[in-house]
Amino acid sequence: MSKGYMGKVLMVDLSRKTSSVEDIPDKVYNNYLSGTGLGAYILYNRIPAGADPLGPKNILGMVSGLLTGTGALFAGRWSLVGKSPLTGGWGDANCGGSFSPAIKRCGFDGIFFSGTSKTPVYLYVKNGEPEIRNASDLWGKDAVETEDILVERHGPGAKVACIGMAGEKISLISGVCNDRGRIAARSGLGAVMGSKKLKAVVLDGKIRIQAHDRESIIALSKKLNKWVNFQFLPISGKASAFMGWLLGVLPVGMAMDGMLYKLLLKKWGTSSMNRMSVGMGDSPLKNWKGSYRDFGYRQTASIDPDLIKKREKKKYHCYSCPLGCGGICSIEGKYGETHKPEYETVLALGGLCMNEDMEEIFYLNELLNRAGMDTISAGATVSFAMECYEKGILTQKDTGGLDLTWGNSQAVRKLIEMMISREGIGDILADGTKVASQRIGKNSKEFAVHAGGQEPAMHDGRQDPGFAVHYSVEPTPGRHTIGAQMYYEMFQLWKTVKSLPKVHALHLKKSRFAADKNKAVKSVACSRFMNVVNGAGLCLFGVFIGSKRIRTFDYLNAATGWDRSPEDYMEIGGKIQTLKQSFNIKQGIDPRSFRIHGRAAGEPPQKEGMNRGRTIPVEQMIKDYWEQSGWDPATGKPTAESMSRLKADI
Repeated sequence: MSKGYMGKVLMVDLSRKTSSVEDIPDKVYNNYLSGTGLGAYILYNRIPAGADPLGPKNILGMVSGLLTGTGALFAGRWSLVGKSPLTGGWGDANCGGSFSPAIKRCGFDGIFFSGTSKTPVYLYVKNGEPEIRNASDLWGKDAVETEDILVERHGPGAKVACIGMAGEKISLISGVCNDRGRIAARSGLGAVMGSKKLKAVVLDGKIRIQAHDRESIIALSKKLNKWVNFQFLPISGKASAFMGWLLGVLPVGMAMDGMLYKLLLKKWGTSSMNRMSVGMGDSPLKNWKGSYRDFGYRQTASIDPDLIKKREKKKYHCYSCPLGCGGICSIEGKYGETHKPEYETVLALGGLCMNEDMEEIFYLNELLNRAGMDTISAGATVSFAMECYEKGILTQKDTGGLDLTWGNSQAVRKLIEMMISREGIGDILADGTKVASQRIGKNSKEFAVHAGGQEPAMHDGRQDPGFAVHYSVEPTPGRHTIGAQMYYEMFQLWKTVKSLPKVHALHLKKSRFAADKNKAVKSVACSRFMNVVNGAGLCLFGVFIGSKRIRTFDYLNAATGWDRSPEDYMEIGGKIQTLKQSFNIKQGIDPRSFRIHGRAAGEPPQKEGMNRGRTIPVEQMIKDYWEQSGWDPATGKPTAESMSRLKADI
C-alpha cells in the first residue's frame, strides 16, 4: 500500500568504500516519522557513547521528509543529522532547494555515512544504484564551482550537496550546500563531512514517490494555496522601520498571526524584518550589548528591504513551495550574483558588527555560501573578536594588522576570508566563539555569546523570552527555528490540538517575563510540533500560516493512510524530542551546560533601548520546560518513566 515514505535507507561505509540498502520497518515510521525523527532513531542506536564527532564512528545523515513528493505544499526541506562537533551532542541542520525530493527519487528516505575515506570522494547515486567516486579534482573548490562541475559531468537531472573550503578545513561552524549556495549551516556538520573526506553527494533518480490518498492531498493543497496567494501589503521599507519602533515602545503586545508574516515574506523574503526587528528590539546589536541607539533608524537605512529587492533579478521557489521568499540578486565584483541575503545573514554581518555597508554584506553572503560557512556563527564570531579588540584583549599584533573597530567593513571582510582559509587570527576564530575564547583566554569568554557552543541567531530573548528558553533547552542549542512565544501564536496549535492553551489577542509585555506552567506548556508544544514538521519535511515559514490553514496532521494521514489525531502526532513529536535528549545524555552532555550566555538573558539588564531593564528568569523557565517534557527539572535528563516508554520503540 502507498504510504508516503520509501521504507529504505542507504548506508555508506567510507572506510571500506562499500554501501548497502536497509529496509526500515513500518514501526519506525509509525513512532518517529521520517526526516530528523528517522535520523534520531538511527543515530541513537548506532553512534557509540563518546564517539569523536570528527572520527569514523560518527554517522552523518541526509534525510528527506515524509511529505516530500506527495503533493503537499511547503514539503521541500531536507536535514543533515549527526553528532555535532560544535556542541558535542545532537546536531541537525535544515535546508530547502531541490535536494529533498532527490533523496526519495533515488529510493531512500535517508543516506547515512560512517567511516572515513583516506582520500577525497563523492557519492553518486543513479536511480538507487550507489557508486563512490574519486573527488581529488574537486578538493579545494568552492561549493558553487563543485556543483557546476558535477552537474556538467552527470547531467542536468543531477542534484548536488557538497562542502566548500570551510568544511574541507574542518571549521566547526561549516555546513553543507545545495542549489548553488543554499546551506544547511548549523551544528557544524560540514566539518563532519570534511573529516570523512566526503566532498559531495550527487543524486539522480526518477523513482516515483507514492502517497496513500493523493486526491485528499491535492484538495488540502488547493485550499492552502488560496491563503498563500492572498496579498495586500502597501507599506515600504521605511514604514517597516517605524512599525518596528512603534511595536517596541507600546506597553501592550499583540498576538502575531502568521498571515501577516506571510505577507512580508511574499513581498521581501526574510529581509522584510531587517529594520522592523531592530526597531522593536528583536535584533541583537554590537555583540548583544548594543541597542537601537547604537544602530538605529539612520543605520538601518543601509539594510532597507526595498534596497535589497531592487537588486533582485528573479524570485526563488524551493521545491513544492508556492510562496517563493528567496531570490537571486545582482552584486558587484567577480561573483555577479548571489542568493538574496536572509535576515539572519544581514543582521549577523551588519548590526551585530555595527557594519552599515550593504555592498559588503552582499559580497560576504556569497563568499560564505560558497565556502560553506554558517553566516550566523561567522558574524557572531567576528563581533566577539571586535569586542575583544575594543577591550584590548586582542591587538593589531594578534590580528595581523587588522583594525577591528566596530563597523569597519573592510576588516570584517578580511577577517572572514582569514577564517575560511584558517590563516593567522582566522585559524583561532574558525571554530566559533566558544573555542576561540578558550584559545584566547584573558577572560574573553565574558564576550563569547553562545549556548552550549553554538552562537544564537538574530532574535533576542530579551524581547521574546521564548527564544532564550529554546536556545537553552533544545538538544541542538542556540536554534531560532524551533520555538518562541511569537511562534506559538503563529502556529495557532490550540485550534487543532484542543488541549493546548489559547492565546489572547492582547497582552501586557511585562507578562512575557513571568515564568509559569502555561508558558512551559506552550514551549514544549512548539518543540514537539517542530519535530513533526521536520519529520514531515515541511517548511517553518509554511506552518507559520497557522494550523487551520496548513493542515499538517491531515496531510500526514492522507500521505500514509494512518488515522491519527493531532494529539497523537504531538505525542510522536515528544518522543522524538526525548530521543534527541537521550542521545545527548548518552554522549555525556550535561543539559545544564546549554544555558544561554548571561548577556543574552539580560544579566545584567540593558540600560537603554527597547529591552532596557529586562532580565529573563531563564533558570526557572528551563526547569519548567524540562518538567513539562517529562524530564527531571533539576538535571534535564529524561525520567525513568519517559525512558521506559521510549525503550519500547527503540
